[in-house]
Amino acid sequence: MEATGTDEVEKIKSKFMSAWHNMKYSWVLKTKTYFSRNSPVFLLGKCYHFKTEESGELSTDGSNFDKINTEISGSVEEFRKDFISRIWLTYREEFPQIKGSALTTDCGWGCTLRTGQMLLAQGLMLHFLGRAWVWPEALDMDSDSESWTSHTVRKLTASFEASLTAERDPKILPQPQAQPQRGTRRNWDVNERRNEAYHRKIISWFGDSPLAAFGLHQLIEYGKKSGKMAGDWYGPAVVAHILRKAVEEAKDPELQGVTVYVAQDCTVYSSDVIDRQCSFMDSGKAGTKAVIILVPVRLGGERTNTDYLEFVKGILSLEYCVGIIGGRPKQSYYFAGFQDDSLIYMDPHYCQSFVDVSIKDFPLESFHCPSPKKMSFKKMDPSCTIGFYCRTVQDFEKASEEITKMLKSSSKEKYPLFTFVKGHSKDYDFASSPLHEENDLFSEDEKKRLKRFSTEEFVLL
Repeated sequence: MEATGTDEVEKIKSKFMSAWHNMKYSWVLKTKTYFSRNSPVFLLGKCYHFKTEESGELSTDGSNFDKINTEISGSVEEFRKDFISRIWLTYREEFPQIKGSALTTDCGWGCTLRTGQMLLAQGLMLHFLGRAWVWPEALDMDSDSESWTSHTVRKLTASFEASLTAERDPKILPQPQAQPQRGTRRNWDVNERRNEAYHRKIISWFGDSPLAAFGLHQLIEYGKKSGKMAGDWYGPAVVAHILRKAVEEAKDPELQGVTVYVAQDCTVYSSDVIDRQCSFMDSGKAGTKAVIILVPVRLGGERTNTDYLEFVKGILSLEYCVGIIGGRPKQSYYFAGFQDDSLIYMDPHYCQSFVDVSIKDFPLESFHCPSPKKMSFKKMDPSCTIGFYCRTVQDFEKASEEITKMLKSSSKEKYPLFTFVKGHSKDYDFASSPLHEENDLFSEDEKKRLKRFSTEEFVLL
């Protein structure tokens, strides 16, 4: 009885925390984000310009964007459609209980896991849908700030009532605008139906249930191997290694053609990456895999060094960039673009209701952010993880050359932020863990590295 009473207290506490975090963070959804019409906007390698007159040159403010092949698009509507089409993963509440805890929400502690999910989701979207894909219904979403505000009030009220009564009133929570959209859906052709099927499948892999390959429940299980538990703070570097293991252990046949490589001590060992790409798939057939490369870095000491701004801009200007896991101190954001000296991001700090993604035609609206947010680069926490996607070995070799040039041109110091090195890590006396381990998800060397990363300690050269 005592244990049962403790569980009830934890559940009520969890509901109060969900309500508190909704009140604490939901204000960002009703604040408007302003974009200059005089400067280009970059979003994961695509460039948009909002000038209504003189559609000519872009003002690059001294950076070397003219050397980067980027697609120029011209309208606010195209930018909105592209941004909304990115997958948005936020705090959720009332999902199945996390194993080993009484938690049914990740409010207040799961933001870095959510931004890691968003980065991985973008990599999978590039793999299955391509960078040019946009959600046909993106502009049907209501981006009016008032609707979000009123919805927040309804959720806040419902959360407090549920905390007191231990029940939820189902009439308060659903978003009323979702139903008419499906009723007006036009007839899609074969290619659109195929793309929509992948769109839904990718989101389902991030569902908040124990069976979802990249859901919160699975990520927490992998995190336990590095000493992390549900409710703990996860840093960008730890999340990078957790994502690698999650992809490595995924059972879905569709995911056998993708692998993840995490840089070791700010170094990408080219032969290790290519070995992963050329490894045998679980089906027994030889073939090359696409690779998502994750590079945990630190952009300064206590504060972000503004000398790295141009490099970060350059990275987000590449179409094979899948974003950055970063944020403010102890508050993670998914950075996907920039304008001038401000970063464009998606914020996971909004507690939404659990969505059962196993249901046919589950609602998609809560997985797409209606409005981008901006923050000054100066406010960025120095600890972050940068991500890239390469479909083939040739793509990786081209990307490594391009990024190396960018690193050299942006580095005012003797040492670049990270490096690409030919050969294997074992050639440089680093322990190289096997691609597939039978008994333990993390090797002893990885466990030591993860524990060091969990305190976010980096050696600054």
